[in-house]
Amino acid sequence: MTLRRGFKKQARELALEVRAELGLPVFAPLDPWALAELYGIEVFDLSNPILPPESVRYLTEERPHVFSAALVPLQPSGAVIIENHVHPPRRRRSTIAHEMAHVLLEHPFGPTLTDENGCRSVVAEIEEEAAELSGELLIPTDAARVAAFKGWSDHSVANHFRVSVAMATWRMNMSAGRRIAARTRGKDETAHYATPA
Repeated sequence: MTLRRGFKKQARELALEVRAELGLPVFAPLDPWALAELYGIEVFDLSNPILPPESVRYLTEERPHVFSAALVPLQPSGAVIIENHVHPPRRRRSTIAHEMAHVLLEHPFGPTLTDENGCRSVVAEIEEEAAELSGELLIPTDAARVAAFKGWSDHSVANHFRVSVAMATWRMNMSAGRRIAARTRGKDETAHYATPA
């Protein structure tokens, strides 16, 4: 599946606008729960006493990998996120950012469930858009490029932005930051050794 033409640029711009609303500079880690709060989306976890205990036990103890989160519509026009609180904090950050990307993009939806393989939806395009925007929210392209010029490893990027190494690797690759940094360094070296005219 390929994103529609112009979407990546749109996602970069939207992510920067949203970060500005939160008062976040481009190189600061994003708090997805603060983003949800800003947009009036309540986030609940599976410890909520209203949930059936046998279902909670199944999703938190027996098979925690099958459920990361659900974006649940409320009538007439709201939504809540229910997340699996037993997952590692970095995974939870990514999950909440993904669900919030659906909200920010105003995707039409019924309940969507997220597991270790991402969101389960019949519309692949919507999921790809949410993945792209959540990546931009967590590690903006401009921030990935700055990290590349600083020579940061994927582990350093992951630690700074509080995401998984897999997310950091993906964002560093998508930004083309390392290729740009390598080309720039190559030009600098060529200029340094050039014979003056």
